[in-house]
Amino acid sequence: MQPDDLQLLQWFNQPETREKGYTAIIHKYQQPLYWHIRRLVISHADADDVLQNVLLKVWKGLDSFREESNLYTWLYRIATNESLSFLAKEQRRGGFNLDDEYVNPAMVDKLQAEPYFNEAQIEWKLQSAIQQLPEKQRLVFNMRYFDEMSYQTMSEVLQTSEGALKASYHHAVKKIAEAMKQL
Repeated sequence: MQPDDLQLLQWFNQPETREKGYTAIIHKYQQPLYWHIRRLVISHADADDVLQNVLLKVWKGLDSFREESNLYTWLYRIATNESLSFLAKEQRRGGFNLDDEYVNPAMVDKLQAEPYFNEAQIEWKLQSAIQQLPEKQRLVFNMRYFDEMSYQTMSEVLQTSEGALKASYHHAVKKIAEAMKQL
């Protein structure tokens, strides 16, 4: 049985078990964070880079973590912010403006460039439809559908209202259903 987050934080906060605590946190959350990041940035190499930045920020920030939110929420907030920062840099590099309604066609191209991409598979059709969503809707859809986050947790991670998240998810589902019909 895996230790709970409170135990992990206790280990981290004790000098003699600090590394054990950090290693256990990484062991518990590295894979879910990787997939959360990967669904946002698409490419494995980019997801690895962003994840490394996240893990560095976690290491540096755990000392000041005040436990006002759950460890899970805090980690996902860092991963989400790092992913969005990465995407913003990519869009600036491509000469695009970043806003809630912007859809980056380069993300669909990145998806299709992945070595395992097979547009005949339903999974890839879904991913292709997701990449056509505006960034905020894509983020909310991924967190709700893939990460199975509650609206309350998403609200804490994204620091926005549950109502706005529900509306974004609803619009995303409608757009994905429409896109899937056309693929």
